[in-house]
Amino acid sequence: MATLDEYNSRPFTAKEGNRGELFREEELPLLAPLPATPYELASWKKAKVQFNYHITLDFMHYSCPYVLIGKDVDVRVTDSSVEIFFGQERVASHRRLYGRKGQYSTTPDHMPEKHRNFQEWNGDRFRQWARKIGTNTYRVTETILASKPVEEQSYLTCRSLLKLADTYSDAMLEEACGKACQFSQRPSYNSVKNILQAMKMKDAKDSLEISATSESKSKNRFGITRGADYYGGGAGHAE
Repeated sequence: MATLDEYNSRPFTAKEGNRGELFREEELPLLAPLPATPYELASWKKAKVQFNYHITLDFMHYSCPYVLIGKDVDVRVTDSSVEIFFGQERVASHRRLYGRKGQYSTTPDHMPEKHRNFQEWNGDRFRQWARKIGTNTYRVTETILASKPVEEQSYLTCRSLLKLADTYSDAMLEEACGKACQFSQRPSYNSVKNILQAMKMKDAKDSLEISATSESKSKNRFGITRGADYYGGGAGHAE
């Protein structure tokens, strides 16, 4: 450094000044500041927005606005970030994921409204709710949570399943979930609901039959008894 400073301080032979003065007076004011972050090499890839409003890159999943489902997008990838472009517009930016395959980076604003409304819920909360009802209900809830590429997409169905207890009772829901598990290894909300409706119709039919039988017995209890007046007898009858 001392040799460089000495060299830049040597006077010019054909004009006044030296290299150091020339740099400070003419070049230094025109220099721009260094970037705040180091430059990163980037590569570009093509991707298609899947039905769950995510793209897949190196076995990881990144969200973009759900209105782009089915569209082709451009993806700028660096060591630290993933940026998604549609046309000339950047529509999403994510921190790049590393580690376990199959992780998701999901921005709430990218979700359809009905999914966004359930962000205060999570899988563990549904599991705890289901466990309070019974083991069969818990098993069906676990199946539903695992049925979607993004767990959040199953929350609406989980809530609908567990709310069936408000209409039918915890005991009936648990029984219906048990039957659904016997019929299929992957019981669904619709199968449980259909079973509950069939159970309710059967209970109503049984109740109607019991009521009809009781009424019939009541009517026929004295069915062959006609009384004295029918046979011409009875008080005050003159022969």
